[in-house]
Amino acid sequence: MTRKKGWLFSLSWLCMAGMISSATLAAPTIYPTGTTIYHPDKAWNGYTVYRTPDDKGVVLIDMNGNIVRRWADVVGLGRILPEGYIIGVAAEESPNGNDGAELVQVDWEGNVIWSFNKTEQMETEDAATIWSARLHHDWQREGFHAGYYAPGSSPAITNGKTLILAHKNVTVPEISGRRLNDDYILEVSWDGEVLWDWLASDHIEEMGLSEAARRAIRQSGADSRPLTTGVDMDVVIRSQDWLHINSATYLGPNRWYDKGDERFHPDNVLISARHANIVAIIARNGEIVWRMGPDFRETEALLEVGQVIGQHHPHIIPTGLPGAGNLMVFDNGGAAGYGEPTPVAPDGRNNVARRSSRVLEIDPVTIEIVWEYSMSGHSSFRFLSWNVGAAQRLPNGNTLITEGSAGRAFEVTVDGEIVWEYLNPYFYASDNTRHNIYRAFRVPYDWVPQLDIPEERAVVPPHPSEFRIEPQ
Repeated sequence: MTRKKGWLFSLSWLCMAGMISSATLAAPTIYPTGTTIYHPDKAWNGYTVYRTPDDKGVVLIDMNGNIVRRWADVVGLGRILPEGYIIGVAAEESPNGNDGAELVQVDWEGNVIWSFNKTEQMETEDAATIWSARLHHDWQREGFHAGYYAPGSSPAITNGKTLILAHKNVTVPEISGRRLNDDYILEVSWDGEVLWDWLASDHIEEMGLSEAARRAIRQSGADSRPLTTGVDMDVVIRSQDWLHINSATYLGPNRWYDKGDERFHPDNVLISARHANIVAIIARNGEIVWRMGPDFRETEALLEVGQVIGQHHPHIIPTGLPGAGNLMVFDNGGAAGYGEPTPVAPDGRNNVARRSSRVLEIDPVTIEIVWEYSMSGHSSFRFLSWNVGAAQRLPNGNTLITEGSAGRAFEVTVDGEIVWEYLNPYFYASDNTRHNIYRAFRVPYDWVPQLDIPEERAVVPPHPSEFRIEPQ
Protein backbone atom coordinates (compact mmCIF):
# COMPACT_ATOMS: atom_id res chain seq x y z
CA MET A 1 0.00 0.00 0.00
CA THR A 2 1.40 3.36 -0.95
CA ARG A 3 0.31 6.97 -0.79
CA LYS A 4 2.15 8.80 -3.51
CA LYS A 5 1.94 11.93 -5.64
CA GLY A 6 4.26 10.78 -8.39
CA TRP A 7 1.88 8.29 -9.97
CA LEU A 8 2.71 7.05 -13.44
CA PHE A 9 0.73 8.77 -16.19
CA SER A 10 1.18 8.90 -19.95
CA LEU A 11 -0.64 10.35 -22.91
CA SER A 12 0.72 7.57 -25.04
CA TRP A 13 -1.22 4.43 -25.86
CA LEU A 14 2.12 2.91 -26.82
CA CYS A 15 2.85 2.25 -23.17
CA MET A 16 -0.20 -0.02 -23.16
CA ALA A 17 0.89 -2.12 -26.12
CA GLY A 18 2.51 -4.77 -23.96
CA MET A 19 -0.34 -5.11 -21.48
CA ILE A 20 -3.28 -6.49 -23.37
CA SER A 21 -2.17 -10.09 -23.83
CA SER A 22 -0.22 -12.35 -21.57
CA ALA A 23 1.77 -13.52 -24.59
CA THR A 24 2.99 -9.99 -25.26
CA LEU A 25 3.90 -9.55 -21.60
CA ALA A 26 5.69 -12.91 -21.56
CA ALA A 27 3.73 -13.62 -18.38
CA PRO A 28 4.20 -16.97 -16.61
CA THR A 29 2.23 -19.79 -18.17
CA ILE A 30 2.37 -22.05 -15.12
CA TYR A 31 1.13 -20.83 -11.74
CA PRO A 32 -1.11 -22.18 -8.99
CA THR A 33 -4.85 -21.48 -8.88
CA GLY A 34 -7.30 -21.58 -6.01
CA THR A 35 -6.36 -20.14 -2.62
CA THR A 36 -2.65 -19.38 -2.63
CA ILE A 37 -2.34 -17.29 0.57
CA TYR A 38 -4.53 -17.42 3.67
CA HIS A 39 -3.96 -16.16 7.21
CA PRO A 40 -7.18 -17.01 9.11
CA ASP A 41 -6.27 -14.81 12.07
CA LYS A 42 -5.82 -11.71 9.89
CA ALA A 43 -8.51 -12.15 7.23
CA TRP A 44 -12.22 -11.38 7.52
CA ASN A 45 -13.53 -14.90 7.08
CA GLY A 46 -16.63 -15.81 5.13
CA TYR A 47 -17.81 -16.99 1.72
CA THR A 48 -16.81 -15.33 -1.56
CA VAL A 49 -19.09 -15.22 -4.59
CA TYR A 50 -18.15 -14.53 -8.20
CA ARG A 51 -19.13 -15.32 -11.77
CA THR A 52 -17.06 -17.87 -13.72
CA PRO A 53 -16.03 -17.48 -17.39
CA ASP A 54 -17.87 -19.11 -20.28
CA ASP A 55 -21.20 -18.94 -18.45
CA LYS A 56 -20.32 -21.86 -16.19
CA GLY A 57 -22.43 -20.15 -13.57
CA VAL A 58 -21.90 -18.28 -10.32
CA VAL A 59 -19.88 -20.02 -7.60
CA LEU A 60 -19.62 -19.63 -3.86
CA ILE A 61 -16.26 -20.57 -2.32
CA ASP A 62 -14.93 -20.85 1.21
CA MET A 63 -11.67 -19.27 2.35
CA ASN A 64 -9.69 -22.33 1.22
CA GLY A 65 -11.11 -22.03 -2.29
CA ASN A 66 -13.48 -25.00 -2.04
CA ILE A 67 -16.63 -24.57 -4.11
CA VAL A 68 -19.54 -24.95 -1.70
CA ARG A 69 -22.31 -24.06 -4.17
CA ARG A 70 -22.61 -23.40 -7.89
CA TRP A 71 -25.61 -21.92 -9.68
CA ALA A 72 -25.29 -23.10 -13.29
CA ASP A 73 -28.43 -21.25 -14.38
CA VAL A 74 -27.26 -17.87 -13.06
CA VAL A 75 -24.51 -16.76 -15.39
CA GLY A 76 -23.79 -13.13 -14.62
CA LEU A 77 -23.59 -10.43 -11.94
CA GLY A 78 -24.36 -12.91 -9.16
CA ARG A 79 -24.47 -11.71 -5.55
CA ILE A 80 -25.55 -13.42 -2.36
CA LEU A 81 -28.32 -12.00 -0.16
CA PRO A 82 -29.21 -13.13 3.38
CA GLU A 83 -30.77 -16.59 3.77
CA GLY A 84 -28.82 -17.91 0.78
CA TYR A 85 -30.74 -16.07 -1.93
CA ILE A 86 -28.83 -15.12 -5.05
CA ILE A 87 -29.61 -12.49 -7.69
CA GLY A 88 -28.00 -12.55 -11.12
CA VAL A 89 -28.54 -12.79 -14.85
CA ALA A 90 -30.45 -15.86 -15.98
CA ALA A 91 -28.88 -18.20 -18.52
CA GLU A 92 -31.16 -16.97 -21.28
CA GLU A 93 -29.73 -15.54 -24.47
CA SER A 94 -30.83 -12.01 -25.32
CA PRO A 95 -31.61 -11.06 -28.94
CA ASN A 96 -29.12 -8.21 -28.65
CA GLY A 97 -26.28 -10.52 -27.65
CA ASN A 98 -24.30 -8.57 -25.09
CA ASP A 99 -27.11 -7.68 -22.67
CA GLY A 100 -28.73 -9.86 -20.03
CA ALA A 101 -32.28 -10.84 -20.98
CA GLU A 102 -33.56 -11.42 -17.45
CA LEU A 103 -32.50 -10.58 -13.91
CA VAL A 104 -33.61 -13.30 -11.48
CA GLN A 105 -33.59 -13.96 -7.76
CA VAL A 106 -33.48 -17.61 -6.79
CA ASP A 107 -33.57 -19.36 -3.44
CA TRP A 108 -31.02 -21.90 -2.24
CA GLU A 109 -32.81 -24.73 -4.01
CA GLY A 110 -32.75 -22.84 -7.30
CA ASN A 111 -36.40 -21.77 -7.41
CA VAL A 112 -36.99 -18.41 -9.08
CA ILE A 113 -38.88 -16.15 -6.65
CA TRP A 114 -38.50 -12.86 -8.54
CA SER A 115 -37.51 -11.75 -12.02
CA PHE A 116 -37.48 -8.72 -14.29
CA ASN A 117 -37.15 -8.57 -18.07
CA LYS A 118 -39.42 -5.74 -19.22
CA THR A 119 -37.00 -2.97 -20.18
CA GLU A 120 -37.61 -3.32 -23.93
CA GLN A 121 -39.33 -5.61 -26.42
CA MET A 122 -36.89 -7.22 -28.86
CA GLU A 123 -37.33 -9.16 -32.09
CA THR A 124 -35.66 -12.56 -32.28
CA GLU A 125 -34.10 -14.31 -35.26
CA ASP A 126 -37.33 -16.18 -35.96
CA ALA A 127 -39.35 -12.93 -35.90
CA ALA A 128 -40.83 -13.54 -32.46
CA THR A 129 -41.12 -10.62 -30.05
CA ILE A 130 -39.85 -11.07 -26.51
CA TRP A 131 -39.10 -8.86 -23.55
CA SER A 132 -35.51 -8.25 -22.48
CA ALA A 133 -34.07 -6.56 -19.42
CA ARG A 134 -31.14 -5.36 -21.59
CA LEU A 135 -29.19 -5.42 -18.35
CA HIS A 136 -25.43 -4.98 -18.34
CA HIS A 137 -22.69 -4.61 -15.72
CA ASP A 138 -24.70 -3.81 -12.59
CA TRP A 139 -27.81 -3.93 -10.44
CA GLN A 140 -28.60 -3.05 -6.81
CA ARG A 141 -31.37 -4.16 -4.45
CA GLU A 142 -32.91 -1.76 -1.94
CA GLY A 143 -30.98 -1.96 1.35
CA PHE A 144 -27.90 -3.32 -0.47
CA HIS A 145 -26.54 0.05 -1.51
CA ALA A 146 -23.03 -0.74 -2.70
CA GLY A 147 -23.80 -4.34 -3.60
CA TYR A 148 -21.94 -5.90 -0.68
CA TYR A 149 -22.27 -6.76 3.00
CA ALA A 150 -22.11 -4.22 5.82
CA PRO A 151 -22.98 -4.84 9.49
CA GLY A 152 -26.61 -3.97 10.03
CA SER A 153 -27.45 -3.94 6.32
CA SER A 154 -30.83 -5.39 5.45
CA PRO A 155 -31.14 -6.17 1.74
CA ALA A 156 -34.76 -6.62 0.69
CA ILE A 157 -35.24 -10.31 -0.07
CA THR A 158 -39.00 -10.69 -0.54
CA ASN A 159 -39.89 -7.14 -1.61
CA GLY A 160 -38.22 -3.83 -2.36
CA LYS A 161 -36.93 -1.82 -5.28
CA THR A 162 -34.18 -2.88 -7.69
CA LEU A 163 -31.85 -0.54 -9.58
CA ILE A 164 -30.89 -1.87 -13.02
CA LEU A 165 -28.21 -0.64 -15.42
CA ALA A 166 -29.43 -1.33 -18.95
CA HIS A 167 -29.01 -0.28 -22.57
CA LYS A 168 -31.24 1.66 -24.92
CA ASN A 169 -30.52 2.41 -28.58
CA VAL A 170 -31.06 6.06 -29.47
CA THR A 171 -29.97 8.47 -32.19
CA VAL A 172 -28.64 11.82 -31.00
CA PRO A 173 -26.94 13.73 -33.87
CA GLU A 174 -25.48 16.26 -31.41
CA ILE A 175 -23.43 13.43 -29.89
CA SER A 176 -22.69 11.14 -32.84
CA GLY A 177 -23.83 10.39 -36.34
CA ARG A 178 -23.95 6.72 -35.40
CA ARG A 179 -26.72 5.16 -33.37
CA LEU A 180 -25.80 5.08 -29.68
CA ASN A 181 -25.79 2.01 -27.49
CA ASP A 182 -26.80 4.38 -24.70
CA ASP A 183 -26.72 3.68 -20.98
CA TYR A 184 -30.16 3.58 -19.38
CA ILE A 185 -30.76 3.26 -15.63
CA LEU A 186 -34.14 2.26 -14.27
CA GLU A 187 -35.52 1.53 -10.83
CA VAL A 188 -38.31 -1.01 -10.64
CA SER A 189 -40.69 -2.15 -7.93
CA TRP A 190 -41.01 -5.77 -6.80
CA ASP A 191 -43.95 -6.03 -9.21
CA GLY A 192 -41.91 -4.71 -12.15
CA GLU A 193 -43.29 -1.19 -12.30
CA VAL A 194 -40.72 1.38 -13.48
CA LEU A 195 -40.47 3.94 -10.67
CA TRP A 196 -37.59 6.07 -11.99
CA ASP A 197 -35.33 6.16 -15.04
CA TRP A 198 -32.39 8.07 -16.47
CA LEU A 199 -30.85 8.16 -19.95
CA ALA A 200 -27.20 9.19 -20.25
CA SER A 201 -27.44 11.00 -23.59
CA ASP A 202 -29.96 13.46 -22.10
CA HIS A 203 -27.23 14.78 -19.77
CA ILE A 204 -24.12 15.15 -21.91
CA GLU A 205 -23.93 18.89 -21.16
CA GLU A 206 -23.45 18.07 -17.45
CA MET A 207 -20.51 15.70 -17.92
CA GLY A 208 -17.65 18.21 -18.20
CA LEU A 209 -16.58 17.01 -21.64
CA SER A 210 -14.39 19.45 -23.55
CA GLU A 211 -14.97 20.40 -27.17
CA ALA A 212 -12.05 18.14 -28.11
CA ALA A 213 -13.67 15.26 -26.21
CA ARG A 214 -17.03 15.93 -27.92
CA ARG A 215 -15.30 15.87 -31.31
CA ALA A 216 -13.55 12.62 -30.42
CA ILE A 217 -16.87 11.02 -29.47
CA ARG A 218 -18.40 12.11 -32.78
CA GLN A 219 -15.42 10.85 -34.76
CA SER A 220 -14.97 7.71 -32.72
CA GLY A 221 -16.63 4.37 -33.15
CA ALA A 222 -13.72 2.00 -32.73
CA ASP A 223 -15.52 0.41 -29.79
CA SER A 224 -18.90 0.23 -31.51
CA ARG A 225 -20.37 -3.22 -31.22
CA PRO A 226 -22.63 -4.94 -33.76
CA LEU A 227 -26.30 -5.28 -32.93
CA THR A 228 -28.59 -7.32 -35.13
CA THR A 229 -32.04 -6.09 -35.91
CA GLY A 230 -35.05 -7.45 -37.76
CA VAL A 231 -35.52 -10.92 -39.20
CA ASP A 232 -32.62 -10.57 -41.62
CA MET A 233 -29.66 -11.41 -39.45
CA ASP A 234 -27.28 -10.28 -42.20
CA VAL A 235 -28.44 -6.73 -41.54
CA VAL A 236 -26.16 -5.31 -38.85
CA ILE A 237 -26.45 -1.88 -37.31
CA ARG A 238 -23.33 -0.75 -35.52
CA SER A 239 -24.11 1.14 -32.35
CA GLN A 240 -21.59 3.27 -30.51
CA ASP A 241 -20.87 2.39 -26.88
CA TRP A 242 -19.87 5.97 -26.15
CA LEU A 243 -19.74 6.06 -22.31
CA HIS A 244 -19.71 2.40 -21.26
CA ILE A 245 -21.19 2.98 -17.81
CA ASN A 246 -20.10 -0.05 -15.81
CA SER A 247 -21.45 0.70 -12.35
CA ALA A 248 -24.58 2.18 -10.80
CA THR A 249 -25.04 2.12 -7.02
CA TYR A 250 -27.27 3.82 -4.48
CA LEU A 251 -25.36 6.18 -2.20
CA GLY A 252 -27.13 4.84 0.87
CA PRO A 253 -27.16 6.53 4.30
CA ASN A 254 -24.05 8.65 4.79
CA ARG A 255 -22.63 11.36 7.01
CA TRP A 256 -22.51 13.98 4.26
CA TYR A 257 -26.27 13.95 3.82
CA ASP A 258 -26.72 13.88 7.61
CA LYS A 259 -24.72 17.14 7.70
CA GLY A 260 -27.08 18.73 5.16
CA ASP A 261 -25.31 18.14 1.81
CA GLU A 262 -28.22 17.34 -0.53
CA ARG A 263 -25.87 16.03 -3.23
CA PHE A 264 -25.40 12.93 -1.11
CA HIS A 265 -29.07 11.99 -0.67
CA PRO A 266 -29.16 8.24 0.08
CA ASP A 267 -31.43 7.58 -2.92
CA ASN A 268 -29.10 9.31 -5.38
CA VAL A 269 -27.15 7.11 -7.78
CA LEU A 270 -23.39 6.96 -8.27
CA ILE A 271 -22.20 5.98 -11.76
CA SER A 272 -18.94 5.17 -13.51
CA ALA A 273 -18.51 6.02 -17.22
CA ARG A 274 -15.46 3.94 -18.08
CA HIS A 275 -14.76 5.21 -21.61
CA ALA A 276 -14.91 8.86 -20.49
CA ASN A 277 -13.14 8.57 -17.08
CA ILE A 278 -16.17 10.06 -15.29
CA VAL A 279 -17.49 9.25 -11.80
CA ALA A 280 -20.71 11.14 -11.03
CA ILE A 281 -23.73 11.35 -8.72
CA ILE A 282 -27.19 11.56 -10.28
CA ALA A 283 -29.96 13.20 -8.24
CA ARG A 284 -33.49 11.90 -8.42
CA ASN A 285 -34.47 14.79 -10.71
CA GLY A 286 -31.90 13.42 -13.19
CA GLU A 287 -29.34 16.18 -12.72
CA ILE A 288 -25.66 15.34 -12.25
CA VAL A 289 -24.94 17.06 -8.92
CA TRP A 290 -21.39 15.83 -8.22
CA ARG A 291 -18.68 14.82 -10.64
CA MET A 292 -15.06 13.65 -10.61
CA GLY A 293 -13.41 13.65 -14.07
CA PRO A 294 -13.12 13.39 -16.98
CA ASP A 295 -10.09 15.71 -16.74
CA PHE A 296 -8.33 15.45 -13.39
CA ARG A 297 -6.49 18.71 -14.03
CA GLU A 298 -9.77 20.54 -13.51
CA THR A 299 -9.04 21.47 -9.85
CA GLU A 300 -6.05 21.40 -7.54
CA ALA A 301 -7.70 18.64 -5.50
CA LEU A 302 -8.26 16.46 -8.57
CA LEU A 303 -4.72 17.13 -9.75
CA GLU A 304 -3.47 15.83 -6.41
CA VAL A 305 -5.53 12.63 -6.83
CA GLY A 306 -4.15 12.15 -10.34
CA GLN A 307 -5.93 10.99 -13.47
CA VAL A 308 -8.33 8.11 -12.88
CA ILE A 309 -8.53 5.91 -15.97
CA GLY A 310 -11.10 3.32 -17.02
CA GLN A 311 -12.39 2.95 -13.47
CA HIS A 312 -14.79 0.33 -12.10
CA HIS A 313 -17.11 -0.05 -9.12
CA PRO A 314 -17.04 3.41 -7.52
CA HIS A 315 -19.29 3.44 -4.45
CA ILE A 316 -19.81 5.11 -1.11
CA ILE A 317 -18.54 2.80 1.64
CA PRO A 318 -21.69 1.72 3.53
CA THR A 319 -22.53 2.69 7.10
CA GLY A 320 -21.11 0.26 9.66
CA LEU A 321 -17.79 -0.24 7.86
CA PRO A 322 -14.44 1.50 8.46
CA GLY A 323 -14.28 4.52 6.16
CA ALA A 324 -18.06 4.77 5.88
CA GLY A 325 -19.08 7.70 3.68
CA ASN A 326 -15.85 7.79 1.71
CA LEU A 327 -15.75 7.04 -2.01
CA MET A 328 -13.96 3.83 -2.97
CA VAL A 329 -13.03 3.20 -6.60
CA PHE A 330 -10.98 0.65 -8.53
CA ASP A 331 -8.82 2.85 -10.78
CA ASN A 332 -7.89 0.42 -13.53
CA GLY A 333 -5.33 2.31 -15.53
CA GLY A 334 -5.10 0.84 -19.00
CA ALA A 335 -6.34 3.39 -21.51
CA ALA A 336 -9.52 5.43 -21.78
CA GLY A 337 -10.80 8.96 -22.25
CA TYR A 338 -11.63 11.35 -25.07
CA GLY A 339 -9.66 14.45 -26.02
CA GLU A 340 -7.21 15.99 -28.45
CA PRO A 341 -5.85 13.61 -31.11
CA THR A 342 -2.27 12.37 -30.70
CA PRO A 343 -0.11 10.21 -32.99
CA VAL A 344 -1.10 7.14 -30.97
CA ALA A 345 -4.72 8.24 -30.47
CA PRO A 346 -5.49 9.75 -33.88
CA ASP A 347 -9.23 9.87 -33.26
CA GLY A 348 -8.82 11.31 -29.75
CA ARG A 349 -10.06 8.15 -28.09
CA ASN A 350 -8.06 6.34 -25.35
CA ASN A 351 -5.92 9.44 -25.10
CA VAL A 352 -4.74 8.83 -21.51
CA ALA A 353 -3.06 5.68 -20.22
CA ARG A 354 -1.25 4.19 -17.25
CA ARG A 355 0.27 0.73 -16.94
CA SER A 356 -0.83 -0.01 -13.38
CA SER A 357 -3.97 -0.08 -11.25
CA ARG A 358 -4.87 1.59 -7.94
CA VAL A 359 -7.60 1.25 -5.36
CA LEU A 360 -8.50 4.66 -3.97
CA GLU A 361 -10.49 5.69 -0.92
CA ILE A 362 -11.37 9.38 -1.30
CA ASP A 363 -13.16 11.94 0.83
CA PRO A 364 -15.87 12.95 -1.68
CA VAL A 365 -16.22 16.47 -0.27
CA THR A 366 -12.58 17.55 -0.04
CA ILE A 367 -11.43 15.15 -2.82
CA GLU A 368 -8.50 14.01 -0.70
CA ILE A 369 -7.09 10.49 -0.81
CA VAL A 370 -7.70 8.81 2.56
CA TRP A 371 -6.19 5.42 1.66
CA GLU A 372 -4.62 3.89 -1.41
CA TYR A 373 -3.47 0.47 -2.52
CA SER A 374 -1.04 0.46 -5.42
CA MET A 375 2.43 -0.61 -6.41
CA SER A 376 5.16 1.80 -7.45
CA GLY A 377 8.35 1.84 -9.44
CA HIS A 378 9.40 -1.21 -11.45
CA SER A 379 6.78 -3.33 -9.67
CA SER A 380 3.82 -1.17 -10.71
CA PHE A 381 2.93 -3.42 -13.64
CA ARG A 382 2.43 -6.31 -11.22
CA PHE A 383 -0.89 -4.84 -10.16
CA LEU A 384 -2.90 -4.24 -13.30
CA SER A 385 -6.42 -4.97 -14.41
CA TRP A 386 -6.82 -3.10 -17.67
CA ASN A 387 -10.52 -3.95 -17.61
CA VAL A 388 -12.99 -5.16 -14.93
CA GLY A 389 -12.26 -5.03 -11.20
CA ALA A 390 -13.76 -4.05 -7.86
CA ALA A 391 -13.00 -3.32 -4.21
CA GLN A 392 -14.98 -4.12 -1.06
CA ARG A 393 -14.32 -2.69 2.39
CA LEU A 394 -14.60 -5.43 5.02
CA PRO A 395 -15.79 -5.04 8.64
CA ASN A 396 -12.29 -5.50 10.10
CA GLY A 397 -10.87 -2.69 7.97
CA ASN A 398 -9.35 -4.96 5.34
CA THR A 399 -10.19 -4.51 1.67
CA LEU A 400 -11.10 -7.28 -0.77
CA ILE A 401 -9.75 -6.37 -4.21
CA THR A 402 -10.70 -7.95 -7.54
CA GLU A 403 -7.79 -7.66 -9.97
CA GLY A 404 -10.20 -8.85 -12.59
CA SER A 405 -8.27 -9.31 -15.82
CA ALA A 406 -5.58 -11.23 -13.91
CA GLY A 407 -8.22 -13.65 -12.56
CA ARG A 408 -7.20 -12.71 -9.04
CA ALA A 409 -9.03 -11.70 -5.87
CA PHE A 410 -7.06 -10.80 -2.75
CA GLU A 411 -7.60 -9.29 0.67
CA VAL A 412 -5.24 -6.69 2.08
CA THR A 413 -4.88 -5.03 5.47
CA VAL A 414 -4.74 -1.26 5.93
CA ASP A 415 -0.96 -1.56 5.68
CA GLY A 416 -1.17 -3.48 2.40
CA GLU A 417 -0.33 -6.97 3.68
CA ILE A 418 -1.96 -9.68 1.58
CA VAL A 419 -3.79 -12.00 3.99
CA TRP A 420 -5.86 -13.96 1.44
CA GLU A 421 -5.29 -14.53 -2.25
CA TYR A 422 -7.25 -16.57 -4.78
CA LEU A 423 -6.65 -17.22 -8.46
CA ASN A 424 -9.64 -18.26 -10.52
CA PRO A 425 -9.24 -21.88 -11.70
CA TYR A 426 -11.90 -21.45 -14.42
CA PHE A 427 -10.45 -20.51 -17.81
CA TYR A 428 -12.16 -19.59 -21.08
CA ALA A 429 -12.38 -22.53 -23.48
CA SER A 430 -11.54 -20.24 -26.38
CA ASP A 431 -8.45 -18.79 -24.69
CA ASN A 432 -6.72 -20.85 -22.03
CA THR A 433 -4.71 -17.83 -20.85
CA ARG A 434 -7.82 -15.91 -19.73
CA HIS A 435 -9.62 -16.51 -16.44
CA ASN A 436 -10.82 -13.06 -15.50
CA ILE A 437 -13.12 -12.30 -12.56
CA TYR A 438 -15.61 -9.47 -13.00
CA ARG A 439 -16.27 -8.83 -9.30
CA ALA A 440 -15.79 -10.95 -6.19
CA PHE A 441 -17.67 -10.19 -2.97
CA ARG A 442 -17.37 -11.57 0.57
CA VAL A 443 -20.38 -12.35 2.78
CA PRO A 444 -20.51 -13.64 6.39
CA TYR A 445 -21.10 -17.31 7.04
CA ASP A 446 -24.48 -16.65 8.65
CA TRP A 447 -25.86 -15.24 5.40
CA VAL A 448 -25.83 -18.85 4.15
CA PRO A 449 -27.47 -20.83 6.97
CA GLN A 450 -27.85 -23.85 4.68
CA LEU A 451 -24.14 -24.61 5.12
CA ASP A 452 -22.05 -25.59 8.11
CA ILE A 453 -19.21 -23.20 8.85
CA PRO A 454 -16.20 -24.68 7.05
CA GLU A 455 -12.82 -25.52 8.51
CA GLU A 456 -10.38 -22.64 8.06
CA ARG A 457 -6.90 -23.93 7.23
CA ALA A 458 -3.97 -21.58 6.74
CA VAL A 459 -2.28 -21.50 3.34
CA VAL A 460 1.37 -20.46 3.45
CA PRO A 461 3.00 -20.54 0.02
CA PRO A 462 6.68 -21.17 -0.59
CA HIS A 463 8.82 -18.28 -1.76
CA PRO A 464 8.99 -18.28 -5.58
CA SER A 465 12.74 -18.87 -5.36
CA GLU A 466 12.00 -22.23 -3.71
CA PHE A 467 9.07 -23.31 -5.88
CA ARG A 468 10.00 -26.02 -8.40
CA ILE A 469 8.16 -28.42 -10.70
CA GLU A 470 10.09 -31.67 -10.70
CA PRO A 471 10.96 -33.19 -14.08
CA GLN A 472 9.25 -36.43 -14.96
